Amino acid sequence: MTRRELDAAAITDPALRAAYDGCRRLNARHGKTYFLATRLLPASRRPAVHALYAFARLADDIVDDLAAPTGPGDRAGRLRTLSRDLHTAITGGTGHHPVVTAVAHTAHRYRIPHSHFDDFLASMRSDLTVTDYDTLDALRGYMHGSAAVIGLQMLPVLGHTAPRDEAAPHAAALGEAFQLTNFIRDVGEDLDRDRVYLPADLLAAEGVDRDLLFWSRRTGRRDPRITHALRSATALARRFYARAEPGLNMLEPRSRPCVRTAYILYGEILDAVERDGYASVQRRSVVPLTRRAAVAAAGLARIAAGRLTAPTAPAKEPAR
Repeated sequence: MTRRELDAAAITDPALRAAYDGCRRLNARHGKTYFLATRLLPASRRPAVHALYAFARLADDIVDDLAAPTGPGDRAGRLRTLSRDLHTAITGGTGHHPVVTAVAHTAHRYRIPHSHFDDFLASMRSDLTVTDYDTLDALRGYMHGSAAVIGLQMLPVLGHTAPRDEAAPHAAALGEAFQLTNFIRDVGEDLDRDRVYLPADLLAAEGVDRDLLFWSRRTGRRDPRITHALRSATALARRFYARAEPGLNMLEPRSRPCVRTAYILYGEILDAVERDGYASVQRRSVVPLTRRAAVAAAGLARIAAGRLTAPTAPAKEPAR
């Protein structure tokens, strides 16, 4: 299947094909929901999505690898090296990391602004020193780089029928909705990294602070105040999904089943958190595999219907 995707995307250079193949394998291994949704895209567009995901994962792993015996200074240095490597590759030089080679090619082909990658790496650097956020506005400053720009990077790859300025805010909101969903699902894992992403004022409104969260994680005991706070956070995330939803129909028809599938499946992570009684401090909630398969099947049915009216657009040639 990888060969068909690369052929469809008109990627012929052997080293570049190998770089994209590595990105795809990384996505398949770590981004299960994301990878499943990506399978619903036209083959010609999948390599670019794999490259964008792999680059985000590469930077995130530098920041979050708890097994690595390194401190913030070393990780900051590795992020600087990654940033320099990307800048070199994106401006016409040779990247040293295969993922960088692939994502620079994607950025060039789809004319993705370099500033989106700069903003993303800035948020990754902040994770080395910032452990909590006082307000939603402060958190959204972080999420602009960690999530909103991911939606903006994806927009030219997916294609859009509405003007970019109209579609972009919805794409950014979807990135933020996915990020908030991860924060709600992963409260316990983030505590293990000494991080609390949910805004302090949202938590305080229910009588929750860092000490209570760490106590609950350490002892495994529940507290109704945490339950109420996570319920409020879930309602907040659903508001971001509502802001993002109008943008689904602004995408090119062949991309809509993919994004709608991701939209549904990530939203159902919130449903799973609710079913588990908002126990995110103690465990990670998951959408059952059978449900993920059913949603993907519905996406395939939409693709089959769409083929009757929407021919596949040819892969874009790199800008010259």
